[in-house]
Amino acid sequence: MLILVTGATGKVGTNLIGTLLADEAWSHARIRALCHSRLLEPTDRLEVVRGTISERADVEKAMEGVTHVVHLATCKEIPEDVMDVTVKGLFWLLETFRSSPSAKQFILIGGDAAVGHFFYEHPGPVIEQTPHAAYKGCYALSKVLEEVMVQQFCIQYGVNACCLRAPWIMEKDDFRYTLSFGDDLFGGPDWKTMVPPEVAERCRARGTVPLLKDAHGRPLKRNFVHVEDLVSAILLALDNPTTQSKLYNVCMDEPVDYGEMAAYLSATRNLDSIDIPSEFHSNWMDNSKAKFELGWRPRYDLRKLIDAAWNYERRSDDPRIIWYPG
Repeated sequence: MLILVTGATGKVGTNLIGTLLADEAWSHARIRALCHSRLLEPTDRLEVVRGTISERADVEKAMEGVTHVVHLATCKEIPEDVMDVTVKGLFWLLETFRSSPSAKQFILIGGDAAVGHFFYEHPGPVIEQTPHAAYKGCYALSKVLEEVMVQQFCIQYGVNACCLRAPWIMEKDDFRYTLSFGDDLFGGPDWKTMVPPEVAERCRARGTVPLLKDAHGRPLKRNFVHVEDLVSAILLALDNPTTQSKLYNVCMDEPVDYGEMAAYLSATRNLDSIDIPSEFHSNWMDNSKAKFELGWRPRYDLRKLIDAAWNYERRSDDPRIIWYPG
């Protein structure tokens, strides 16, 4: 088994590769990491190749002898790059995969941006059959196109491919910084722009957290997944014949309720919260299919997500760096 991992230096890629190398159950697997701007350190089971998926020659070289692909590489709100990386890059991967004599399985890690997550109101839980609905911007559009392209390659050519659709992926102290009113904010919304400057500064100084309200004035519910849970789902899908032509939602059992989050942080860490009205919509991804067909169970719930983020002690040689915007 030779597994090609794209986006190998990102949070999912590094965790996946680390698990594959450390877990005795995967000792038979070799990994090839396709790296672009950053490199990993090769080992006896980890081969590192440099290139970009937007170039056909780089993809064909990376795919030589590969049996399985885990496609993680993506691009955020960068219009100049997003179609080359996410659409053309995926096309070259799938084109090379379908004609390869060694290729056995292709796994795409998608995102809930493909169904609009909290930008649109859903009449019920977000399931695998929920229609695609990109919100404004090029990133969400690219996530729709990725899922559709993989589906069509399954239909056109019988490619053995599946998609694991993940919401916002957390690791280390990420979740703590999703709630920051400072410049160290991770992701969005940008809370400091949603209140007067003096309020933002006071919130930053006190560690106040935002209690985001949805368009109906209720505490918003938003889906997350911890990287450890996503990696465990990838491993259950890897080389699993059940997954052919399937799409799975991979997320926490319940979305994060900002009201419950604020209450827990108040009770456990004495942190204040501030109501933040918005036009966003609560949504609830249903992960039943992944649990039923893959036997997958997420380990992280709201409390574990919060405790892990607040208890995490970042090493001095592991600075918080956001490698791409979005």
